[in-house]
Amino acid sequence: MAPKKGRGASGAARQRRWWDLRRRWRMLGVFEINPEHEFYNFTSVMKDGLHTAIQNSTDTPAPDHLTAEHFKVEDTQIHEGFEMQTFAGPVFSGLRRSLGISEEEYQNSLCSDGYYLQFVSNSKSKADFFITFDKRFFLKTQSRREVKFLLSNLQAYVDHLEKYPHSLMVRFLGVHRIVIPNRIKKYFIVMQSVFYPDERINIRYDIKGCEAGRWTNPATEGSQIIKVLKDNNFEGQHIALGQQQSWFVDQVKLDSAFLQGLNVLDYSLLLAHQPLHQDEIDGKHSFANLIVRTTKSLDLDDSPEEVDPCTFPLLEENSAQVEPDTAYGSDQPRATGEVTGDGIPLQEMNNHAAGPSTESELEEFHANHRRLLPNFKNSIHVIDGPDRRYFVGIIDIFTVYGWKKRLEHLWKRLRFPGRSFSTVSPPAYSQRFCQWVQDHTQ
Repeated sequence: MAPKKGRGASGAARQRRWWDLRRRWRMLGVFEINPEHEFYNFTSVMKDGLHTAIQNSTDTPAPDHLTAEHFKVEDTQIHEGFEMQTFAGPVFSGLRRSLGISEEEYQNSLCSDGYYLQFVSNSKSKADFFITFDKRFFLKTQSRREVKFLLSNLQAYVDHLEKYPHSLMVRFLGVHRIVIPNRIKKYFIVMQSVFYPDERINIRYDIKGCEAGRWTNPATEGSQIIKVLKDNNFEGQHIALGQQQSWFVDQVKLDSAFLQGLNVLDYSLLLAHQPLHQDEIDGKHSFANLIVRTTKSLDLDDSPEEVDPCTFPLLEENSAQVEPDTAYGSDQPRATGEVTGDGIPLQEMNNHAAGPSTESELEEFHANHRRLLPNFKNSIHVIDGPDRRYFVGIIDIFTVYGWKKRLEHLWKRLRFPGRSFSTVSPPAYSQRFCQWVQDHTQ
């Protein structure tokens, strides 16, 4: 019996070491905001305020149809020692619902007993970044001007996401303000993390489509800092998406055209990747997986089991090619009209024609420039290529091309003659951004 006990103890020790290694890997580049951290009190206040705000949203479900008044709603909850304001709550509740995020899981993630985490990164942003313990949602402090810009353009943002449900734009899930009398008045937003889950991500990039100041020295071996690399670090590489290439390039055009219409520049494409395991590659093409993915992509129902496989159409993983009405200048797509290698051929599982409702849904699929989403919780920001899983999202959409940026543009023309830099007019920024994506995607 003694040898068996020894083997059991040895196995338990190995398991403890394995879990410790997993935890250390999970905490790479982040650290917990525990009671000794300078932001502990602030994040505790955020948690308490969010718990009440989300509970109010749970008790008053989002309306089926939004009105102009919903975009103007401001709710204030009084807590002991602070106030929490929530802006346009019904609108953001609807956005969460459109992503399949229930109020319960949203609350559990943001208000869990686990500490918020803070990144150890090379970001130059003056904002404070926090991430939930499960790494699913970002919280970021914002200036009053930035929040005012977001709320004043929230209707346009929602309209864009309704028109293109698989847009690469970052998903804003809440806007709030914490007021601690005589101490703090801070706005913050909640966003869905582009890099979720991140356990296997091995490299990250922030892409703007220019060259001046767009190099970051990679992290040294053993470093605890997550280095987000930039455009010049990516040179000589490609985003290998295979059949998804056309959809990706076209969606970037549609999203950047939208941002150009808001007179915005300096946004970034967040990009990361991880290798696909063989079972993931094989599973992508299984019959059951395709049923789930097609149901998810068409928003037919939350329960794939209810789909009738005898009449439900499969969609190949190519994408519908769309083009803006003018080069990079409009968010109105038009179909190329031919089903080629860049189109989406639709195939029935049997020889029976699809019913009228299915035909209507397929027409909507094309009109909304949807793609066949992966069976993944963060599917909006995940695109699987032949060998890699890519995490992609367009972020930092608050920089307006005003007089300060115009002066900065003139100064940078003198400082970087003949080189591309970030501060250019929104039309020039959009075109260059899209061109970079097109040149680096295959």
